[in-house]
Amino acid sequence: MLAETICAAVSAAGLGVAALTAYRRRFLAATRIAAYALVPVGLVLTGIVGWVSGMVFKPSVWIGFGLLGLAWLLFMTTRAVERRALGKEPAPAGAARGGPAREAVAPAASAPSLGTGSGRSTAAPAASAPPADDFSDIEAILKKHGI
Repeated sequence: MLAETICAAVSAAGLGVAALTAYRRRFLAATRIAAYALVPVGLVLTGIVGWVSGMVFKPSVWIGFGLLGLAWLLFMTTRAVERRALGKEPAPAGAARGGPAREAVAPAASAPSLGTGSGRSTAAPAASAPPADDFSDIEAILKKHGI
């Protein structure tokens, strides 16, 4: 009941401001203010204000929000712990048992080689040496713009 009264008072004050604005011959602004002023009354008449005020003043709703916040906090905490654990380098499998540790592999070691191999032809590709005039069009554009 209190929420509906407050909404009606806010709407009445807004319509008063709209009337004063219209009196000053600022009709576009007055129409916009009147539209905003009618929103609280519309929310009361549709029942949304009663639903929200009923939800806000129930302790069980706040307990539910608290539990949702706790669940979110637990999820974020586990993510932070998991990320922190991933940031540390785990001990190699052999080193934990006293065996030899595995050596790290260079990133280029996993790239395929272009040399001779079983079943491959030994001929080099036709486009192995780039032509000397490869960037002439780019150089022309740069010279045109003074770069």
